[in-house]
Amino acid sequence: MPGVTLPDTIRVTDLLETEPDDILLLCVPMQTLSDFLERHQPKASLVACCKGIDLKTGHGPTKIMASHANGPTAILTGPSFASDIASGLPTALTLASSDVSFGETLQHALSTDALRLYLSDDPRGAELGGALKNVIAIACGICMGAKLGESARAALMTRGFAEMQRIAVALGASTETLAGLAGFGDLALTCTSSQSRNFSFGYALGAGTTQPDATTEGRATSRAVVKLAAQHGVDMPIANAVAGMVEGRTSLEDALDALLSRPLGKE
Repeated sequence: MPGVTLPDTIRVTDLLETEPDDILLLCVPMQTLSDFLERHQPKASLVACCKGIDLKTGHGPTKIMASHANGPTAILTGPSFASDIASGLPTALTLASSDVSFGETLQHALSTDALRLYLSDDPRGAELGGALKNVIAIACGICMGAKLGESARAALMTRGFAEMQRIAVALGASTETLAGLAGFGDLALTCTSSQSRNFSFGYALGAGTTQPDATTEGRATSRAVVKLAAQHGVDMPIANAVAGMVEGRTSLEDALDALLSRPLGKE
């Protein structure tokens, strides 16, 4: 981000200088997080700023960090684009940690006049919200790219959020966390903005434009979440449709037909 000045409390490091008293914010892609930590073995406390589910293990960032951490861990997530935060535009995020004292320390250290952090003791729910919304964002992008209309997008967001809640509860998360900034808040932003890589990728997919080199966490997450849903017996038709299209197994027409021909039932 050219032209952005980092505050005095943050420094860029190659990890060779990290100490146990340091707090390391991990902004690496989700699918590289495990290898990154294995290679560098940082001494600092760890805070995940990435969103997704590891394809190889099915784990989120907090569990991956826990296997490498020498101290407490946390995850920072919610409705934000890095450029907005760097520019000082106002937003609010969720800071989740099972260590309340560590969470409170981070909350005060990272909050600014424009960035308001809400503390949560449900890191599992926070990480799932940030991961799952990327899959629904791809679905909404497909919807808009295929010119299916705003009403269809609203329906996808709502039913997609229901899927997010179902799998999150099955994996031990709280529905309250999903209803907050880490879940619904992030979902609302990502499903409605062309700044979102996941939405933009879905838009290109729906419009019939290929993006072979697109870097989107939702592509990998869609495959991982479908596998998790099958393991836990959770019905996730929208996630299944997205995974099918991302992998090239399902056409837009077939995915739409599968969703609209499902048996009628209660909301």
